[in-house]
Amino acid sequence: MGKNLYITTAIPYVNAKPHIGNALDYLIADIWARYQKQNGKEVRFQIGTDEHGNKIAAKAQEMGLAPKAYTDQMYGNFQNLVTKVGAEYTDFIRTTDDHHVAAVQWIWQKLQPYIYKGSYEGWYCVGHEAFFTDKEVEATNGICPDHQKPYERVSEENYYLKASAFTDKVREAIEHKRMQIVPEFRQREFLELIKDGVKDVSISRPSKSLSWGVPVPGDPTQTMYVWFDALANYITVLGYPDKEGWQEFWPADVQVVGKDILRFHAGIWPAMLLGLEISLPKKLLVHGFINIGGAKISKSVGNVIDPNEIIDNYGVDAFRYFFSRHIPTQDDGDFTWEKFETAYNTELGNDLGNVLQRVSSMILRYQAGVIGDARQAEHDMKPYRDAMDALTFDIALDQVWAAVRSLNQYLESVKPWEVAKHREEDADAELHLSEILATSVGSLMQIADYLVPFMPHAADVIHKTFESGVVHAQDGVLFPKKYLHTPDPHAKKEV
Repeated sequence: MGKNLYITTAIPYVNAKPHIGNALDYLIADIWARYQKQNGKEVRFQIGTDEHGNKIAAKAQEMGLAPKAYTDQMYGNFQNLVTKVGAEYTDFIRTTDDHHVAAVQWIWQKLQPYIYKGSYEGWYCVGHEAFFTDKEVEATNGICPDHQKPYERVSEENYYLKASAFTDKVREAIEHKRMQIVPEFRQREFLELIKDGVKDVSISRPSKSLSWGVPVPGDPTQTMYVWFDALANYITVLGYPDKEGWQEFWPADVQVVGKDILRFHAGIWPAMLLGLEISLPKKLLVHGFINIGGAKISKSVGNVIDPNEIIDNYGVDAFRYFFSRHIPTQDDGDFTWEKFETAYNTELGNDLGNVLQRVSSMILRYQAGVIGDARQAEHDMKPYRDAMDALTFDIALDQVWAAVRSLNQYLESVKPWEVAKHREEDADAELHLSEILATSVGSLMQIADYLVPFMPHAADVIHKTFESGVVHAQDGVLFPKKYLHTPDPHAKKEV
């Protein structure tokens, strides 16, 4: 693996405020990016916004704005959320950027040998900005399950990308893991979907049906289909085709996508790249959805969780911890306030915050803050590294918590506070105590190293507490108890 690495996130439509799924994309990508940087790699990390299409135009009209003026007001919400979840991106792209628009028109022309005109009749969902097959429509009784709206029957003349020409190459790349789909079960699902071949896809719509988008070069009656324009962002943001250096980071090492957009990223996108004679991405990391108490998130039901509320009340580390450990990286997960607060108060507060507090205060009390010879802990972290490399961040964090728990158990079994009572009359006790506390600091420093990708702030606090060799007491407790949504089990009951 070279020194230069590249990770991407799906670019969301700006027709609504960011949601928890967007935050999950940014978090997963950031954990990977921080881990790689910690290991000496140079990482580019793209985020952006998808600003064309009918959904945007409709929303702008509702607000009495021109589409571009509307997107100018909206894209900042996504930038703010990325910053808020602590994600250190390097590149931000808007699909309305001049360079992107020009690059997409260039891509269109370069793909000309694989583009043809055809008339299309099919089922369209405005929510997805996508067409669906008769089979898919029948399976859902003619109603889009994600948007609860009936599909529209549309008949029009469009340009098509001959994606079918690349079926064998796409299938072979996936089967031989040159473009690996993670997890494996998603890879099997996708190979099943294309068993009769990758379908040709419509890549334009008549301008009268879609006015807000990139014009098709040489044909003002057609506008590029939003997916064609959006997928190209992963290379245009690096400077493709005309700026120096884009080849130093492409192919992407990991592209983070939600399961609902896998077919675009594993079918259309590789076809575009093969037509352009550019390498395919190395891995597509497909995450699931977050449910709320077992139910799908839906605005109409009103069970939406706002990532801002969690971060404002509990801190960014608590947010990152819950969504990277308690939501499986590669599958659906579930959020409830009760699960979240239990994790916050017991795992972060009791397990980690408490052990940091105990160790630092014992060194201050018994050794005037001077840390003995802190040895690096012996906790075997190969399972952690394996889990990080397999992109199962939840499992990696489980390994870190095993180290946190084992440190707590170690202190309970050796009882340094008991040893401290015999220091006056027993020189060995003094030495023994110093060893116990130094070993505990070694463990905490190792835990902090492993927490860097997940909880950068907590990792920093632990490092700063001990790194000088003298305890530098931090202000306040790392994770103070909070019961904002659930009752405090330790609260005194009213008589």
